[in-house]
Amino acid sequence: MPQHNSAFSINVRDLIHKPGEYRDRALTAVLTEDWANAVIGVRAGETVDADLRLESLHEGILVSSDIEVTATGECVRCLTEVKHPVEVEIQELFAYASDDALEYAIHGDHVDLEPVIRDAVVLALPFQPVCQEDCPGLCPQCGVRLLDEPGHEHEQPADPRWAALAGLAENTDTNVST
Repeated sequence: MPQHNSAFSINVRDLIHKPGEYRDRALTAVLTEDWANAVIGVRAGETVDADLRLESLHEGILVSSDIEVTATGECVRCLTEVKHPVEVEIQELFAYASDDALEYAIHGDHVDLEPVIRDAVVLALPFQPVCQEDCPGLCPQCGVRLLDEPGHEHEQPADPRWAALAGLAENTDTNVST
């Protein structure tokens, strides 16, 4: 049972059982928990903006919406902070009667949009966010961010398989000069 005092709970009393009626409404809600995947998400305290259209149908209330939020996380290549705008559209029917075929129902005279909006936003998050498409990442030897130092290089390390022969070459050089 949804909480009617939730920022995502919308009163639809004036639309119930009035097919053809509709209302446009703006919704602004502050998240109380993170909506995230492993590397990026919309954090608690962020604001969710949604332009809603609530339409009364014979079966229930059809909710259509455009949602805009900003997700923050880390670039998977260089680990710097990434801010990613997320824009999604939803269209969901909230049924008058609870039915197994329909996922969402009207509870009393309210619809709870949080699960619908949360699912749409989380599914729209990038799986592997990057700070820019051609981010070269980090140096595998020292961890420096290659975007900050494009010419970054290290001397080629000596191959340990040849280490014993390196001493032989030095001995040959000293024997030749004596």
